[in-house]
Order: sequence, then C-alpha cells, then structure tokens
Amino acid sequence: MEEILSSDTAWRQLSQMFLAIFFFHSSEYVLAIIFHGKFNVPLSSLLISKQYVMAMGCCILEYLFEIALFPQLKEHWWISNIGLIMVVIGEIIRKVAIITAGRAFTHLIKIYHEDHHELVTYGIYRLVRHPGYCGFFIWATATQIMLCNPFCTLAFMLVTWRFFSTRIPYPTILFHLNVLSSKY
Repeated sequence: MEEILSSDTAWRQLSQMFLAIFFFHSSEYVLAIIFHGKFNVPLSSLLISKQYVMAMGCCILEYLFEIALFPQLKEHWWISNIGLIMVVIGEIIRKVAIITAGRAFTHLIKIYHEDHHELVTYGIYRLVRHPGYCGFFIWATATQIMLCNPFCTLAFMLVTWRFFSTRIPYPTILFHLNVLSSKY
C-alpha cells in the first residue's frame, strides 16, 4: 500500500483533494469574518458536520480501495483534470456569490426579517438565484471526479442535489415570498 500511495497518481490526486478541502473551508471562514466580524463567526461556520466528515471518509476509502485493486481506474488524467477545473469553477461561483451578497450571505437560513435584509438581484445573482448552492454542488461533485471515484461522484451528486432541493424551498417560501415578494 505504501508504494501505491507514493505513486505520482496518488500523490497528485490526494494532495489536490486535501488542498481543495483546505482552501474551500479556510476561504469560507475568512470571508465570513470579513463580512460578519470575527466575534460573529464561530468555527461551526466552517460547515463541517458529522455527515460531511463521513462523506469525505468514504471518498478516501473508495479512492484507496480502487487505487489498490484497480490502479488503472485512477490513471484517466483527462477525467481528473476535468474534475480539477470543475473544482476551481465551483469555488469561483461560490466565492463570487459570497462577495456579491456580502453581509446578506450567511451559512444560516434566516426566517425573520431584519432591517439590513435585502434580496440580492445583481452580479452573479442575476444569472443564478442560488449561486452559493450551485458553486458547492459543482465543487463537491468535482472533488470526486478529480479523484476518479465513480461511486462517490454519483453519491455526492445525489446527496448534495437532495440536500439543496429540500433546503432551497424553505427560505424561498417562508422568507423571500413573504418579506421580499415585490422584488423576488
């Protein structure tokens, strides 16, 4: 196993994965501090739940299992490179969404109107209603494409799609349509 993990393929793909995870969460945290202040941003805003850790653990297990038994599966550089490009695209979409929304972007669903609330309809929000969710969906799926993990690619795609399909209607119905209906 040691010789497999020291291969160029494993080293490149796993280091890209860990760098993608580190950059995603550290940049989310830094942007949250910039827009909301250090004392209003707990470490829990890094969005690392038990389910997330389990999902990442599963993707590493799939990777290790497949590279040990089917190393040729991980040698499709063109697939891995498409995944890497998609990781960057997902990051850009999400970070542009956060920067565009500024203080209006939080990691918590708001159901009560506050004076500073406004519906963001400019920038990337003119093109996509939920660009933060879109960016994360692309990013999460792309991390698995980058690793050439067929099972986790499908699983990450389905789970994040389901998560956002149940999460998006909640604030839309309870908040946007009631409080900001004239702009929505």
